[in-house]
Amino acid sequence: MIEFAKVSKTFQRRAVLDDISLSFNKGARVALVGSNGAGKTTLIRCLLGEYVCQGRVSVDGVDPRQDRQGVLARIGFVPQLPPPLKIPVGELINYAASLCCSDPLRMEQVATQLGLDMKVIRTQPFVKLSGGQKQKLLIGIALGRDSDILVMDEPAANLDPQSRKIFFNLLSERSPDTVMLMSSHRIDEVAALVNRVVELDRGKVVLDDHVADTVDPSAVQACSLHLSRPEDALAKTLSAWGFASSDQGLVWSGTVAGPDRLRFFAMMSRYAGLVSGLELK
Repeated sequence: MIEFAKVSKTFQRRAVLDDISLSFNKGARVALVGSNGAGKTTLIRCLLGEYVCQGRVSVDGVDPRQDRQGVLARIGFVPQLPPPLKIPVGELINYAASLCCSDPLRMEQVATQLGLDMKVIRTQPFVKLSGGQKQKLLIGIALGRDSDILVMDEPAANLDPQSRKIFFNLLSERSPDTVMLMSSHRIDEVAALVNRVVELDRGKVVLDDHVADTVDPSAVQACSLHLSRPEDALAKTLSAWGFASSDQGLVWSGTVAGPDRLRFFAMMSRYAGLVSGLELK
């Protein structure tokens, strides 16, 4: 479905992509990981037809440079850096919907599910929104349309834990044939959402591994946490995850989205000395 054949790209004589060959078939959910500067975003931009490159990029045999309109009509895209657009949010949604012949109300509904108050922000310039608001709106535009390819560059980086749960649920509702390509510099951000991990380093593929496809993106696990003593910083963090406390802040309970388990454990590792008991089921 998607093929990169011996793709290379240089900027000012520096190789950002170096002879990349990859193919992704229907149903592939791919984590594209690597440190900043590894080439992830450049590979995505080659797929979107933004860059001229050596080698061949194709979507069902179609070159995205030669038929950008046809290829982009199939792709829902969430960029890493929101564009500095000054137009009002409502106009942006209508414009995006017109480009892909979609219903703007559907895009608004997805954004509302993620926690945006569309009545409040509809007339505000997009550039004036907070980072989290921009991310939710861009996800709403990408998921609120019909597409069989989702390309997301650090899609959940600015989302709070509750919005991430909703985001994971929305992904679980997509057709099982949808190709999802998710770029991240942290594997714990996307590990449980994918069935394949591709790691880039200095423009080369250093890992291409298929992983167990057993986690339901919409799964939610109950968590009980016991602390040896209260801690204000941890209390603030757990509250942001939607946890509630009892026993003078020594016992906390809440839920963690299945795909967010690694991220939750990584967060809790900073407070390991305070934890006397943790149960996740």
